[in-house]
Amino acid sequence: MKGVFAVGLVACTFLFSCKNAQNGASNNEASTNGFTNEQLMNRVQQDALKYFWDFAEPNSLLARERYHVDDIYPDNDKNVITTGGSGFGLMTILVGVERGFIPRNEAVKRLNVMADFLASADRYHGAWSHWMNGETGKTVPFGQKDNGGDLVETAFLVQGIITIREYFKNGNQEEKLLAQKMDDLWKGVEWNWYTKGGEKVLYWHWSPNYGWEMNFPLEGYNECLITYILAAASPTHTIDAETYYKGWTRNGKYTSDQSKYGFPLIVKHNGAEEFGGPLFWAQYSYLGLDPTNLSDKIVKNYFDLNRNHVLIDYNYILKNPKNWKGYNKNYWGLTASYTRNSDGSTGYTAHSPTNDTGIISPTAALSSFPYTPKESMDFLRYVYTEKPDFIGVAGPYDATSVHYDNWFTPRYLAIDQGTISPMIENYRSGLLWKLFMNAPDIQQGLKKLSFKSEKYNIK
Repeated sequence: MKGVFAVGLVACTFLFSCKNAQNGASNNEASTNGFTNEQLMNRVQQDALKYFWDFAEPNSLLARERYHVDDIYPDNDKNVITTGGSGFGLMTILVGVERGFIPRNEAVKRLNVMADFLASADRYHGAWSHWMNGETGKTVPFGQKDNGGDLVETAFLVQGIITIREYFKNGNQEEKLLAQKMDDLWKGVEWNWYTKGGEKVLYWHWSPNYGWEMNFPLEGYNECLITYILAAASPTHTIDAETYYKGWTRNGKYTSDQSKYGFPLIVKHNGAEEFGGPLFWAQYSYLGLDPTNLSDKIVKNYFDLNRNHVLIDYNYILKNPKNWKGYNKNYWGLTASYTRNSDGSTGYTAHSPTNDTGIISPTAALSSFPYTPKESMDFLRYVYTEKPDFIGVAGPYDATSVHYDNWFTPRYLAIDQGTISPMIENYRSGLLWKLFMNAPDIQQGLKKLSFKSEKYNIK
């Protein structure tokens, strides 16, 4: 199957040599070293696709949790697949089809394999676990008690499932079959089960061994908004609006009147009320959910909320209170990723202004394109033209640092690579936003929760 990806590469004869890449980049477009903005966006989207195409788990064809280029045991964890990252991968593959990076018919074949695997994998009242074994479909525990359904990871997967359904539902016979498979998967999730017997809040986890012992209610604000949107939209196992407003919005008490660097926070980010949390909170729920002029009873404009969040992070980097070498307008972005431990080894942490260790995660700026197109483009151009060592076999590596002598970890995580191409595409064409927001069941769910969007005629 890897040869299929080569077809997409040949189609553009390697993007850096193209004078006019797809989407019709103009000859007078601002460029550095001869690369237009359009060529750079094509390049990084194509590179990120490799993670989900060339390096997919070989049996299920879903996204491996991680890929370590430097692993002395290259087969280590090769069959551990991630539910949420696979959802992001579905959307990355759609971008690849739409832009001609991969053949449509080959993508459909792969997506059918993925759908069949998901249909036979372990599910817990319809929800999948955080990790699964790609050979068997059995749960791989994420923690001792986290060995059952993970509703948030399931939501990230279903966000992708719905975009696949919408993209192919009017296609040929094989594509319509794929769309039906995806629809069946979506309708099988028992969202209302995760209210723990009717409490007016959703819970993250349920285990057949430990029940509700993890006890993690989904109360805003963090990355989990999409879970409530999908739960309300479900035509089979839905929740009511009261669950959203009492649970997620904390009875409307999660608003904030605080600002940072002149940008209103709008809501209280959980545990990060001063600066906002890591930037994936502005990304994971919004690969399909279009925040543009989107409102509910509490938040007047979700785009402003997310744009302000990103700009606070960006301005924090410019202020650079810890004096890290390299932080500047071209090199910024704090989010969860691999990190450099004090002894030089590689770890993992959720980077943010309140947890700043001198590490820049490329996915942070690249997945913020819809909110900060100029600032994100500056980062994209810098990392591809000035820091080639930070670029590997599937695009920018997961974590980098100019401060630590241009340190980088030659590793990738699905959840980080998986937001890059979809969010850049939403900036470029709105593809995934249009697919998700125009889905009839999603529109009904948004209306149930009193969301409004003139763009999609949701009133």
